[in-house]
Formats: sequence, structure tokens, C-alpha cells
Amino acid sequence: MRYRTLGTTGMQVSTYCLGAMMFGEWGNPDAGDAIRIIHAALDSGINFVDTADVYSHGESEEIVGKALSGRRDDIVLASKVHGVMGDDPNHKGNSRRWIIREVEASLRRLGTDYLDLYQIHRPDPTTDIEETLSALSDLVHQGKVRAIGSSTFPAELIVESHWASERRGLERFRCEQPPYSIFVRGIEESVLPTCARYGMGVIVWSPLAGGWLTGKYRSAGDIDLTSGRASRIPARFDPELPGNQRKLELVGQLDKVATDAGISLTHLAMAFGIAHPAVTSAIIGPRTMEQLEDVLAGASVELDDAVLDRIDQIVPAGTNLSTLDSGWIPPSLAESSLRRRPPGQRAAS
Repeated sequence: MRYRTLGTTGMQVSTYCLGAMMFGEWGNPDAGDAIRIIHAALDSGINFVDTADVYSHGESEEIVGKALSGRRDDIVLASKVHGVMGDDPNHKGNSRRWIIREVEASLRRLGTDYLDLYQIHRPDPTTDIEETLSALSDLVHQGKVRAIGSSTFPAELIVESHWASERRGLERFRCEQPPYSIFVRGIEESVLPTCARYGMGVIVWSPLAGGWLTGKYRSAGDIDLTSGRASRIPARFDPELPGNQRKLELVGQLDKVATDAGISLTHLAMAFGIAHPAVTSAIIGPRTMEQLEDVLAGASVELDDAVLDRIDQIVPAGTNLSTLDSGWIPPSLAESSLRRRPPGQRAAS
């Protein structure tokens, strides 16, 4: 396993980060099996584990906590806050009220008194970024959090956060966790250069594009929208949508690139995920031991320029095949009312 420095934090993390989203009700409900998978990942040299409060409504954190018992000090442990954790309207988001309360719940579930990295899972347009950064700064000063980060933030909000940190003397985001794969390259345009400019580490999620880049889906008939991840986020898998149709068309071409390079499609995709100079680590999210072993078998693969050039020809740099894969849609696009003047004010002045 290879290691890189997480931004300018000084923390050395493995280039593969073990993501825990699939441990619990959302993926593998067998806690004992999930713990065995975590132990196998740690034994392979992975020292970086990422989870979130919202994964299986806290169950993922509980499983990770049990698995790390006796090994906590050797692991760089990350979690996230933002997602809906109850019916109460304040049990979500990026407010000081929720962050201060929810970090305690995450620490309790994880069986630890500190997090190496605490990340804001998504932007929250209802909360001033200074409010969020102020709460996170207090957690750092209290020793409950070592470093803070963002996840799936667009470049302009990353810049705004750094301006707020400098203006108010607050802790700043030390890393960003965006979606990135051969099929989802949009962050290459501005997010990755912005992170590099500010010395931020980058932990990319879904380098296998939700399974598309394992070769699992070769035709529309291979996609079952009634089970698994496809049932929870059907827009990323519905074969009727143009972006997903394009994925089906390109999988075969990418498989040919992998075959010519003497590796599997999975290993091609994972190696691509950590090839960009701004990327620190790629999150793997195995549900089974077999999936973990398959990914780990390609941990030493590096792609040469000729292979990367062929990938660029198939999916150009900075391209997302589907806008629905970006992980977060800003209100300016999601809410039509923000793009339309009220009736009576639409005439040109």
C-alpha cells in the first residue's frame, strides 16, 4: 500500500481509503462480516477509514467503532455530518446547533474521543459558512476533531470558505471529498485546481462509478432498479436516461483499454482515480470480502501516459457523462423559481 500526505495536515494516509457506507442496513447487514472486512483492509496496509453519521442511520459508525477497538490509534478516522438523522427539522444540516450535538453522537457510536477528520457532507444554503466553520473550529480547539473538511462542495464554495476562515481567523477546510471517476470528471475543471491552490487534500468517492466501472453493467437488462444502490439512487442507473445509456456504450471501450494494458477494468478505474496529482486517496466501498480482495489486488497498478491518453479520448477531461452524478445540485439549478423573474417583472426595462 502506498501513502500520501493529506493536504498540509502532515497526516500520512493510504492511497486507498476504506469507505464504510456499505456496512449496515444499506449494504451488508451482517456486522460480524463487515468487521472482518474492515480488519482485512487494515491488515493490507489501509490506515484511512471514512464513514458518516447518515450511513445506515448510525449503524455504519457503530460497526466501524467495534472493528477499530484496540487499533484506533493507528488509524486516520474520518466521519461526516449534514444528512437527515431524524424527524426533527433541526436533526440535519450545517448549523452550529446540529454540528455540536451530532459530533457527540458520532464519537459515541465510534467509541472514540476524537476524530482525525470531520467533514461537512454537503453544502447547506440555509446556513452561513461562518456559522459552520465557527462550530468546527471550536471542536478542533476542544481536541474532539483534528482537522476539518468539506464534501462535494463546488469550487466557489470552497473559495468562499477559505475567505471566511481568513477573515474571521477560523479553522479552514483541509481537504475536500468529491465524486470522481472516469465517468465523472467534472471536478478536473475547477475543484481540483482550487484544492491544489489552497493546499487541500482530496479524497475522491465512487471511483468505480457505483459499479459501472467494474463491468457489472453491460446492457440495460443487467440493471435492476428495485434492489441495492440502484433502488436508492435510480437516477444514477436508469438505462433510459441519456447519460446512463452513454455509460453502457463506453464500458466496452474502456474494457478494451484495460485488456490491452493487461489489467481488469476495476483496476484501471481505481488506478485512474488516484492518478491525478491533486488527488490524495480514493475511497473503496466494498460490501463483501470478495469485492475488497478484488480491489486490493490492483493497489500497485499505475497507468502510463499512453493509457491515460486513451481514456481521455473516450471520456474527455472535465466531463461528467451525467449531471446527476455530480453529488449535489445547487439551488440555482434545482429550484426553477430562482431562475425566473416573478410575473410582471419579466419584460425588458
